[in-house]
Amino acid sequence: MLEASEILNASILIVDDQEPNVVLLEKMLRNAGYLRIASTMDPFAVCALHSAHRYDLILLDLQMPGMDGFEVMESLKEIETDGYLPVLVITAQPGHKLRALQAGAKDFVSKPFDLVEVQTRIHNMLEVRLLYQKLGNYNKVLEQTVLERTAELRESEARFKSFTELSSDWYWEQDAQGKFTKVSGPVFEMLGIGPQDMLGAPGTVLTGWNADERALLDANIAARRPFLDFVYSRSNADGSMQYLQVSGEPMFDSSSRFIGYRGIGADITDRMQSGK
Repeated sequence: MLEASEILNASILIVDDQEPNVVLLEKMLRNAGYLRIASTMDPFAVCALHSAHRYDLILLDLQMPGMDGFEVMESLKEIETDGYLPVLVITAQPGHKLRALQAGAKDFVSKPFDLVEVQTRIHNMLEVRLLYQKLGNYNKVLEQTVLERTAELRESEARFKSFTELSSDWYWEQDAQGKFTKVSGPVFEMLGIGPQDMLGAPGTVLTGWNADERALLDANIAARRPFLDFVYSRSNADGSMQYLQVSGEPMFDSSSRFIGYRGIGADITDRMQSGK
């Protein structure tokens, strides 16, 4: 919503080659409480004035010598590149009203003036114009906020990834089909196994792993549940036991569509064997 003061503080330009009309409109606007009123009787000066001041409303007479109101509106389109012309036309020709609207004017008033009608149309047009501007400014602020939050999120994710890589033996990501898309850390070289053996992607033939533990882990992943510090074990070829600990969480896109898992893991064999 707009405050009354916002409308009364809007900038208005009166364009009419007849001085009595200019004087009448200026007096009417000032009596209504409008504070920022400018005028010109030279249609060739309108574009330069609007470029410099970006008026919220231009009261534009259509019939002027040298350059009529239609030509002025065409010139204004080069300034208002978003296509919105803040123009209320003034005309004594009924046939010009539709043509003016088709040319880009937002409203019209007829000569001779009905001052109540003129005041009402000016107020309504300014209200729409200022709301239009406020919406545009809000969208710009929203867009900037989204960009800032996205940058913060990426920075946070980078810190998280850096921390997890430093605090664990490996960091991993899977896609929705269970295929590893990102693995960091020397764990696979250390353990002598492949990445698919770690979490058991669909179709993987697993050997040496504790079947009950792997079944529970697979059930968590299949149900897309997060898991924290899950411990599972395997028996090596030499008969020794090996213990791994993993944590993972499901990932979803902006449409809440599941896109995979990510997590961390560590070899905790020494800890388990020492009983700590």
